[in-house]
This record gives sequence, structure tokens and C-alpha cells, in this order.
Amino acid sequence: MLLFQQRIDTTKWFDSDQAFNQVYPSHIRTLDTRHWTPLKIARKAAGFLSTGYNARILDVGSGVGKFCLSAGFFYPQSIYYGIEQRRSLIQVAETAKETLRSGNVTFIHGNFTQLDFRNFDHFYFYNSFYENLAGTDKIDESIEYSAELYHYYSRYLFKQLERMPAGTRLVTYHSLEEEIPADYLVAHSEFDSLLKCWIKQ
Repeated sequence: MLLFQQRIDTTKWFDSDQAFNQVYPSHIRTLDTRHWTPLKIARKAAGFLSTGYNARILDVGSGVGKFCLSAGFFYPQSIYYGIEQRRSLIQVAETAKETLRSGNVTFIHGNFTQLDFRNFDHFYFYNSFYENLAGTDKIDESIEYSAELYHYYSRYLFKQLERMPAGTRLVTYHSLEEEIPADYLVAHSEFDSLLKCWIKQ
């Protein structure tokens, strides 16, 4: 009964991106169209990744947590983890989590290279490495950027995904696909192929 009441109380935030973004400070809202996952994308992605009760889903480079928080609302049977290296964004995500009463979401401050992917079942990736390429929009200047880091992170993610068992699911949004092993095949794509859903064979 308590969970049902909480979902009633927080439903208003999920009516639109504009409504959801009110949980964030104004300087975070200005970054939404470029850096945070739209609600319609999060809902589609989570629907594919949420394969059962307590499925563990990792967002690689979770920013202010918009994917995890919205996915956790739309598909509450799964558990969502976000890894983000900027402490300031983790703090924003945690505040939003309290506002939304998201009990099935956990945020981790750190670099994704510190995680063992085998602790998770499925993965969401909204090209968080792209900032490292010259001429791209940056969230802020609090971390180091370089083309070398882009390639290093892409190779690292590739190797981690390669180690996962058959049946592992991956959703990419705006990906250049350099991080995807050959044995991940597209199950379907939407939004002019910007959103792709993959299954490891």
C-alpha cells in the first residue's frame, strides 16, 4: 500500500520531460536536450532491459540519473544502478532520488572501469564517452577530456561486454557503436536508429 501511495505522489513528475526536469536545479535543466535521456527513450530502453524481477541494470555514465530514475518508475520490478565520475552530478541525482522516492535506484560515484560488469545483468549506454572528442559539447570542465580517453573507454567497455554471458541485453542511444562486440545483435531499433536494443548471442 505504501509503494502504491508513493507512486501516486510522484506520478506528476513523469508526465513530460519538462515536468521531470523540475526536480533538478536550473543549470542542470539547461543541459537536458543534449546530455540527459528523454523520458520516451528511457521508457523504451527500460522495457527492453527489464527482463524480470530484480534484474540489475547498469547505466554507464549516469549523469544526474534521469535514465535510472525514470526507468525505475516505469519498470519498478528491476533494480537500476548509475555510475558517474562527477561527484557534483551524483549529488544532484541523489537529491532527485529523494524527491521521487526511488527505492530501486542506486548511484555510484566513480569511474565505470572500477566496476565488475558481471555484478549486473543488462546495460544502458547513452554515449557518455563522446564528450572526449574535440568540438563536442561538454557538461562541465571538472574532468579531463581527450581522444585517447574516448578510445580507451570504448575499448574497455567492449571488453567488459564481451565477457558477459549469452542473453545479456544492451541498449545504446546515440552510440558510434565502437564499444559493441560482434556477438551482440540488434533486436530492434527506433527513433531513426538512434536507439538500438542488442542481445548477446
